[in-house]
Amino acid sequence: MTDEDIDDPEQTELDLEVDQPVDSAADSNIENPQPLADEPLEPLSVEALVESLENVITERDDYRDSLQRLQAEFENFRRRSSGEVDQRIAIGISRLVESLLPVLDACDAAETQGLEEVAPIKSSLEGALQKGGLRRIEAVGAPFDPNQHEAVLHETGDGSEQLVVEELRPGFWWGERVLRAAMVKVRD
Repeated sequence: MTDEDIDDPEQTELDLEVDQPVDSAADSNIENPQPLADEPLEPLSVEALVESLENVITERDDYRDSLQRLQAEFENFRRRSSGEVDQRIAIGISRLVESLLPVLDACDAAETQGLEEVAPIKSSLEGALQKGGLRRIEAVGAPFDPNQHEAVLHETGDGSEQLVVEELRPGFWWGERVLRAAMVKVRD
Protein backbone atom coordinates (compact mmCIF):
# COMPACT_ATOMS: atom_id res chain seq x y z
CA MET A 1 0.00 0.00 0.00
CA THR A 2 1.17 3.47 -0.72
CA ASP A 3 0.72 6.66 1.29
CA GLU A 4 -1.65 7.97 -1.31
CA ASP A 5 -4.01 5.00 -0.75
CA ILE A 6 -4.24 5.73 2.97
CA ASP A 7 -5.01 9.37 2.42
CA ASP A 8 -7.91 8.51 0.15
CA PRO A 9 -11.10 9.30 2.09
CA GLU A 10 -13.17 6.84 0.08
CA GLN A 11 -11.12 3.83 1.16
CA THR A 12 -12.75 2.15 4.10
CA GLU A 13 -11.22 0.53 7.09
CA LEU A 14 -12.20 -2.93 5.75
CA ASP A 15 -10.23 -2.34 2.58
CA LEU A 16 -7.21 -1.53 4.66
CA GLU A 17 -7.51 -4.83 6.55
CA VAL A 18 -7.70 -6.84 3.32
CA ASP A 19 -4.52 -5.26 2.08
CA GLN A 20 -2.62 -6.28 5.23
CA PRO A 21 -0.09 -9.12 4.89
CA VAL A 22 -1.22 -12.58 6.10
CA ASP A 23 0.06 -13.75 9.47
CA SER A 24 2.82 -16.31 8.89
CA ALA A 25 2.04 -18.08 12.18
CA ALA A 26 -1.39 -19.06 10.83
CA ASP A 27 0.29 -20.46 7.70
CA SER A 28 2.60 -22.63 9.74
CA ASN A 29 -0.41 -24.26 11.45
CA ILE A 30 -1.80 -25.27 8.05
CA GLU A 31 1.47 -26.74 6.82
CA ASN A 32 2.30 -28.47 10.11
CA PRO A 33 -0.99 -29.40 11.74
CA GLN A 34 -0.88 -30.24 15.40
CA PRO A 35 -1.98 -33.75 16.38
CA LEU A 36 -5.45 -34.12 17.76
CA ALA A 37 -5.71 -34.68 21.49
CA ASP A 38 -7.15 -38.22 21.08
CA GLU A 39 -4.40 -39.35 18.66
CA PRO A 40 -1.15 -39.66 20.55
CA LEU A 41 1.93 -39.98 18.40
CA GLU A 42 3.69 -43.22 19.17
CA PRO A 43 6.75 -44.38 17.36
CA LEU A 44 6.06 -47.52 15.31
CA SER A 45 8.10 -50.53 16.22
CA VAL A 46 9.86 -52.66 13.63
CA GLU A 47 7.82 -55.67 14.74
CA ALA A 48 4.56 -53.78 14.14
CA LEU A 49 5.74 -52.69 10.70
CA VAL A 50 6.82 -56.24 9.79
CA GLU A 51 3.48 -57.62 11.01
CA SER A 52 1.61 -55.00 9.02
CA LEU A 53 3.68 -55.79 5.93
CA GLU A 54 2.99 -59.53 6.34
CA ASN A 55 -0.75 -58.83 6.62
CA VAL A 56 -0.65 -56.74 3.45
CA ILE A 57 1.32 -59.45 1.61
CA THR A 58 -1.15 -62.14 2.75
CA GLU A 59 -4.08 -60.01 1.63
CA ARG A 60 -2.39 -59.35 -1.72
CA ASP A 61 -1.76 -63.08 -2.24
CA ASP A 62 -5.40 -63.86 -1.41
CA TYR A 63 -6.59 -61.29 -3.96
CA ARG A 64 -4.18 -62.64 -6.58
CA ASP A 65 -5.37 -66.22 -5.98
CA SER A 66 -8.99 -65.10 -6.23
CA LEU A 67 -8.24 -63.26 -9.45
CA GLN A 68 -6.47 -66.28 -10.95
CA ARG A 69 -9.38 -68.56 -10.04
CA LEU A 70 -11.84 -66.08 -11.52
CA GLN A 71 -9.80 -65.84 -14.73
CA ALA A 72 -9.66 -69.64 -15.02
CA GLU A 73 -13.41 -69.92 -14.44
CA PHE A 74 -14.03 -67.27 -17.09
CA GLU A 75 -11.80 -69.07 -19.61
CA ASN A 76 -13.64 -72.34 -18.92
CA PHE A 77 -16.98 -70.56 -19.32
CA ARG A 78 -15.86 -69.01 -22.61
CA ARG A 79 -14.65 -72.36 -23.97
CA ARG A 80 -17.85 -74.08 -22.84
CA SER A 81 -20.01 -71.36 -24.39
CA SER A 82 -18.08 -71.50 -27.64
CA GLY A 83 -18.47 -75.29 -27.76
CA GLU A 84 -22.20 -75.04 -27.08
CA VAL A 85 -22.63 -72.46 -29.84
CA ASP A 86 -20.73 -74.65 -32.30
CA GLN A 87 -22.82 -77.64 -31.28
CA ARG A 88 -26.10 -75.73 -31.75
CA ILE A 89 -24.97 -74.56 -35.17
CA ALA A 90 -24.04 -78.12 -36.18
CA ILE A 91 -27.41 -79.44 -34.98
CA GLY A 92 -29.25 -76.72 -36.90
CA ILE A 93 -27.33 -77.44 -40.09
CA SER A 94 -27.87 -81.20 -39.76
CA ARG A 95 -31.62 -80.61 -39.37
CA LEU A 96 -31.63 -78.50 -42.52
CA VAL A 97 -29.69 -81.15 -44.42
CA GLU A 98 -32.01 -83.85 -43.10
CA SER A 99 -35.01 -81.88 -44.37
CA LEU A 100 -33.39 -81.78 -47.83
CA LEU A 101 -32.92 -85.56 -48.03
CA PRO A 102 -36.46 -86.14 -49.38
CA VAL A 103 -35.56 -83.83 -52.27
CA LEU A 104 -32.56 -86.04 -53.06
CA ASP A 105 -34.82 -89.09 -52.79
CA ALA A 106 -37.27 -87.52 -55.26
CA CYS A 107 -34.42 -86.76 -57.66
CA ASP A 108 -33.20 -90.38 -57.42
CA ALA A 109 -36.73 -91.65 -58.08
CA ALA A 110 -37.12 -89.32 -61.05
CA GLU A 111 -33.83 -90.51 -62.55
CA THR A 112 -34.90 -94.13 -62.00
CA GLN A 113 -38.05 -93.36 -64.02
CA GLY A 114 -35.91 -92.00 -66.85
CA LEU A 115 -36.40 -88.25 -66.27
CA GLU A 116 -32.96 -86.84 -67.06
CA GLU A 117 -34.13 -83.23 -66.60
CA VAL A 118 -33.61 -83.52 -62.82
CA ALA A 119 -29.95 -84.55 -63.15
CA PRO A 120 -28.54 -80.97 -62.99
CA ILE A 121 -30.65 -80.15 -59.94
CA LYS A 122 -29.65 -83.39 -58.21
CA SER A 123 -25.93 -82.95 -58.91
CA SER A 124 -26.03 -79.32 -57.79
CA LEU A 125 -27.81 -80.18 -54.55
CA GLU A 126 -25.54 -83.16 -53.85
CA GLY A 127 -22.44 -81.05 -54.56
CA ALA A 128 -23.52 -78.33 -52.14
CA LEU A 129 -24.37 -80.83 -49.41
CA GLN A 130 -21.14 -82.80 -49.93
CA LYS A 131 -19.12 -79.62 -49.39
CA GLY A 132 -20.81 -79.36 -46.00
CA GLY A 133 -19.94 -82.95 -45.07
CA LEU A 134 -22.75 -85.16 -46.45
CA ARG A 135 -21.69 -88.64 -47.65
CA ARG A 136 -23.74 -91.60 -48.83
CA ILE A 137 -23.56 -94.81 -46.83
CA GLU A 138 -22.30 -97.59 -49.08
CA ALA A 139 -24.71 -100.37 -48.31
CA VAL A 140 -24.92 -102.99 -51.07
CA GLY A 141 -22.44 -105.82 -50.45
CA ALA A 142 -21.46 -104.52 -47.01
CA PRO A 143 -21.98 -106.50 -43.80
CA PHE A 144 -25.20 -105.54 -42.05
CA ASP A 145 -24.59 -102.90 -39.34
CA PRO A 146 -27.67 -101.84 -37.35
CA ASN A 147 -26.02 -98.47 -36.68
CA GLN A 148 -25.92 -97.69 -40.42
CA HIS A 149 -28.64 -99.89 -41.90
CA GLU A 150 -32.33 -100.33 -41.29
CA ALA A 151 -33.37 -103.82 -42.36
CA VAL A 152 -36.91 -103.88 -43.72
CA LEU A 153 -36.69 -107.09 -45.80
CA HIS A 154 -34.99 -110.35 -44.98
CA GLU A 155 -34.14 -113.38 -47.13
CA THR A 156 -32.46 -116.61 -46.21
CA GLY A 157 -29.05 -117.44 -47.54
CA ASP A 158 -26.20 -119.76 -46.72
CA GLY A 159 -26.35 -118.81 -43.03
CA SER A 160 -22.90 -117.28 -42.65
CA GLU A 161 -22.72 -113.50 -42.35
CA GLN A 162 -25.60 -111.07 -42.79
CA LEU A 163 -25.00 -109.04 -45.94
CA VAL A 164 -26.90 -106.15 -47.46
CA VAL A 165 -28.16 -107.31 -50.87
CA GLU A 166 -30.34 -104.39 -51.88
CA GLU A 167 -30.66 -100.71 -50.94
CA LEU A 168 -34.25 -99.50 -50.87
CA ARG A 169 -33.48 -95.99 -49.67
CA PRO A 170 -30.00 -94.47 -49.39
CA GLY A 171 -28.51 -93.60 -46.03
CA PHE A 172 -26.24 -90.66 -45.31
CA TRP A 173 -23.42 -89.63 -43.02
CA TRP A 174 -23.19 -86.04 -41.81
CA GLY A 175 -19.66 -85.60 -40.63
CA GLU A 176 -19.00 -88.49 -38.26
CA ARG A 177 -22.57 -89.40 -37.41
CA VAL A 178 -25.30 -91.24 -39.30
CA LEU A 179 -27.85 -88.68 -40.42
CA ARG A 180 -30.21 -91.27 -41.84
CA ALA A 181 -29.79 -95.03 -41.86
CA ALA A 182 -29.98 -96.81 -45.21
CA MET A 183 -33.17 -98.84 -45.67
CA VAL A 184 -31.97 -102.24 -46.89
CA LYS A 185 -32.76 -105.88 -47.68
CA VAL A 186 -30.56 -108.33 -45.78
CA ARG A 187 -29.56 -111.93 -46.58
CA ASP A 188 -28.33 -114.39 -43.92
